Amino acid sequence: AAMRSRAEVDATLQTAKLNPAELLPAVHCLSFGPQAGGGECCLLQLEPGLCAELEAGRSLIIRGEKDEHAVLCSKDKTYDMKIADTSNMLLFVPGCKTPEELNADPASCNIIHSQIAGFSKNYWELRRCRPKLKKLRKLLMEDPYEGPDSQKDQTSTFSKYTTEDLLSLIQASEEEILHQLQIIDACKIEGYWRILDFDYEMKLLSHVTQLIDSESWPLSKVPLCACLEELGSLEPREMIEHILLSYGRKYVDDGVVFFEMREDKICRAIAQMLLQNAVKFNLSEFEEVWQQSVPEGMTTRLDQLQGLALVDKSSRPETIFLLKVEDLPEDNQERFNSLFGIREKWTEVDITPYIQDLCAEKQTVGALLTKYARSSMLNGVKVFNSRRPIS
Repeated sequence: AAMRSRAEVDATLQTAKLNPAELLPAVHCLSFGPQAGGGECCLLQLEPGLCAELEAGRSLIIRGEKDEHAVLCSKDKTYDMKIADTSNMLLFVPGCKTPEELNADPASCNIIHSQIAGFSKNYWELRRCRPKLKKLRKLLMEDPYEGPDSQKDQTSTFSKYTTEDLLSLIQASEEEILHQLQIIDACKIEGYWRILDFDYEMKLLSHVTQLIDSESWPLSKVPLCACLEELGSLEPREMIEHILLSYGRKYVDDGVVFFEMREDKICRAIAQMLLQNAVKFNLSEFEEVWQQSVPEGMTTRLDQLQGLALVDKSSRPETIFLLKVEDLPEDNQERFNSLFGIREKWTEVDITPYIQDLCAEKQTVGALLTKYARSSMLNGVKVFNSRRPIS
């Protein structure tokens, strides 16, 4: 394209009936460069926090396998990526000056010839989303760790996963993944993340609780060294320490490491052990057996079983059965379909533990129920049922 002269620019302004006095004196004359094909560049709209991450030299990573919807992760957050179309063509002009920059530089009062390097009709928009962590447990549960003597571990054909493997497979940021590994009590064995087989975990826990009982230690002050000393001949020391970390809170007193055992978590695990072998359990019988099964000095309460077991008050006698929140779908609508398939009408108290984890930032359980359920009154109690027919 031939370079335009000032006279040509002024003539164009006159034809367009524009008053030069109302415009900045500098004029950008645009021409398409030889490489200005579409599709070479993608635009990504970032919030200031993510911009700062990149400017500080940190990475943003797009994660997802071929059959998954892509997400973008910073060090500690996960974002959904969606394409937003725009009705205005977006042009990439290297070295393009904004009106503010032109105003600040009085020397730039003439014609600036700029080449368009590319263009786009859309951009990627990011929305903060819940990390997709369900797959993490699923992968680790393919091959739970049954202890050092397990023959299965020597012959297993399942993949084992390092931190690097999980970062490439799970759609979540590194911090969210590491936090979740802690929540599900995963431990590193020979460099690989593993979840303990539930029976093996219960075996370890019972070694610890029996030792506490025989030594008459207070549950709030269990010494690490003595546990490793006494139980090290039965199980690997790192497994004993892992079970204490999973079921206790570590603290140091006068240079000695102690654990304060977590009553609620121990009672919950023992309830799971009792419930997993029965389809339904008579509630009053269960409560009796459960209290007898927990270590001396611990008190069982039904609210310890939130998101693990459900009481059926409509049956006579009342029953209790295992329903684990981690076994339910991760998608909001599928989760509600699944819950309404199990029980037609739910009270808010009963359903809350099963949908709490679906709440996005600043979202409440009430807002989720408004969107996915309809409410009615049943014998003076507010209950929720499905908005759509459940097949």
